[in-house]
Amino acid sequence: MIRIAILGYGNLGRGVETAIKQNSDMELIAVFTRRNPQDLKINSNASVVSVDEIEKWQDKIDVLIICGGSATDLPIQTPKYVKLFNVIDSFDTHAKIPEHFENVNKNALESGKIGIISVGWDPGMFSLNRLYANAILPNGKDYTFWGKGVSQGHSDAIRRIDGVLDAKQYTIPVESALEEVRTGKNPELTTRQKHIRECFVVLKEGVDKQKVEQEIVSMPNYFADYDTTVHFISLEELKKNHSAIPHGGFVLRSGKTSDDVNHIIEYSLKLDSNPEFTSSVLVAYARAAYKLNKENQKGAKTVFDIAPCYLSPKTNEELRKNLL
Repeated sequence: MIRIAILGYGNLGRGVETAIKQNSDMELIAVFTRRNPQDLKINSNASVVSVDEIEKWQDKIDVLIICGGSATDLPIQTPKYVKLFNVIDSFDTHAKIPEHFENVNKNALESGKIGIISVGWDPGMFSLNRLYANAILPNGKDYTFWGKGVSQGHSDAIRRIDGVLDAKQYTIPVESALEEVRTGKNPELTTRQKHIRECFVVLKEGVDKQKVEQEIVSMPNYFADYDTTVHFISLEELKKNHSAIPHGGFVLRSGKTSDDVNHIIEYSLKLDSNPEFTSSVLVAYARAAYKLNKENQKGAKTVFDIAPCYLSPKTNEELRKNLL
């Protein structure tokens, strides 16, 4: 049995707990938390332990799945804990992945551990599909569309506006742009042409709707570059109709193999639960980390560095017989 521990018990941590139950070669040993362990109720028989005690568990855990946020948690936690354990994270700040990789790699090489970073669906599964498609169709263009789905970061940005009680924001692909790509027209698309943003906002009593709406649609780096629609609704309606966290998207490459011969490669996801799917990818790569460590490999890895067979509990003979 591969002994797994979770650091952080939010949406992602709970998703990892659920995913482990579907993998018969794994068991959840411990959940590490910054909260008071006595106050944390989990859905398994694993130990709930203060993160301050984590060093005492070195010999009891094969892989630590780190379920913190990319903004402030993972840049500190992953390099720190790869000194003690094989680790996985879902770091998704694309521009900072090279820096994060180097920080994790330095400590992983010194400790002899494996640190797999940026695991999930984007970065992660979408990244793999971009790589495969680029290698197969070198003369072409990449297109990535996200949604329809809840953007947790953008929803949080709205909630930080003064006067906002709660909010959910959906990222939605522009169908006409998607269709242009699918038909091989290879369009040049701006940010605004690829996605729209739809916001459902609950205001505190007496707050000016127009003022909040203007603050949302003009917010740099989040909404200013998109066509954005804002709906003001009640808290009851938000809870009833917008409590789930769906997401998904499309990765396409359109490319030519000769002058008049064009091909489209498309990979798509439709997810009922963003955190539960991301967690399932993390758990598969936890198996890979375990196998790589057993081979005495070490250092930081990404999804690009790991052969698909390492993700599966099946033997290579079974994979060749049943899936090849």
